[in-house]
Amino acid sequence: MTMMNSIPCMIMRGGTSRGPFLRMRDLPDNQAAQAEILISLMGSGHALQVDGIGGGDPLTSKVAIVERSSHPEADVDYLFAQVDVLNRRVDFNPNCGNMLSAVGPYALETGLVELQEGMTTVRVRNLNTQRLIECHVPTPGGQVAYEGDTTISGVPGCAAGIQLGFLDIVGTKTDALLPTGNAIDTMDGLQVTCLDAATPIMMVNAADLGLSGRESPAELDAHPAMLERLESIRREAGLRMGLGDVSQSVLPKPVLVSAPFDDDSTLCTRYFVPHRCHKAIAVTGAIAVATAVSVPGTVANRIAVEAGKLEADGQLSQVRLEHPSGVIDLNVEHRNGNPVDIARVSLIRTARKIMSGTIFYSLPSAPGQDMLTSRAS
Repeated sequence: MTMMNSIPCMIMRGGTSRGPFLRMRDLPDNQAAQAEILISLMGSGHALQVDGIGGGDPLTSKVAIVERSSHPEADVDYLFAQVDVLNRRVDFNPNCGNMLSAVGPYALETGLVELQEGMTTVRVRNLNTQRLIECHVPTPGGQVAYEGDTTISGVPGCAAGIQLGFLDIVGTKTDALLPTGNAIDTMDGLQVTCLDAATPIMMVNAADLGLSGRESPAELDAHPAMLERLESIRREAGLRMGLGDVSQSVLPKPVLVSAPFDDDSTLCTRYFVPHRCHKAIAVTGAIAVATAVSVPGTVANRIAVEAGKLEADGQLSQVRLEHPSGVIDLNVEHRNGNPVDIARVSLIRTARKIMSGTIFYSLPSAPGQDMLTSRAS
């Protein structure tokens, strides 16, 4: 027997992702109970998520949970949830910078933050990483502006630009920029960089896997031997980074790096989520790669130096990363010229309000035993 329930919901596109935005106050305090609700409303357990609002893809099976913050430097708290498409699993470990793009507009639309004339800054505490982000939202006439002339790769059309400033990004899950203590580690005969900036990633030179690095997501997803090897390395990287057994977690995220195709770009990337190739790149993943460019000896740094994008001991503040849908531009601010001391990483995203109303979900009278939850740390 199931019980039908409902809660207020706003569906929004944030960057290259989309999903429901919910108030924390409308959900139970217990995270396992929250996960049951999210699984139901997204329709997980079916490839099309036909019984919910998920889009049958990791990029459209995401949830943002927002509430007023008690933190003295934040206006709102934001908890991100990655809801598995095929399995009854919710991962509260990672942050999502793309969904974050819509947190500011959502907070303003729902009255969590007071609208200002011209531009409103919404200070966000991400509960997944316990880090702060500043979201600068255009609010001409005291209203959230969604229409504008900003384009981002992976999203059709133009929209209003929202500037995100990520603060204190180092060691979000491991307390270290290089959690293993090395810029390069050897795993399964490959040189791997394990780095934690905005999110933990493990980077591999695409050429070391016999790839050009410019393969499409479909081509990479149809390469089972490569995916299996990458997952094996990812699990080993998780252990060495102090994350433990990551077989049921999406962290760390694998990234393939190669020399750029365009002279105006810094690197070419293929980002995994973690078992399928992202059709663009996650904001947090892009921040991690952009940070790695200036860290001596990392996979990203070595390729950038070889490609003539910076001097061997140099630093790069303006980083452009190629991905399957285009490019993403990031500004990396280093303190006192120190490549491993990052003050802020900024970038421009867009968002759109799609619908606002009531969303319905059903719960079994007894919680399912097959549901898996990875808690936010």
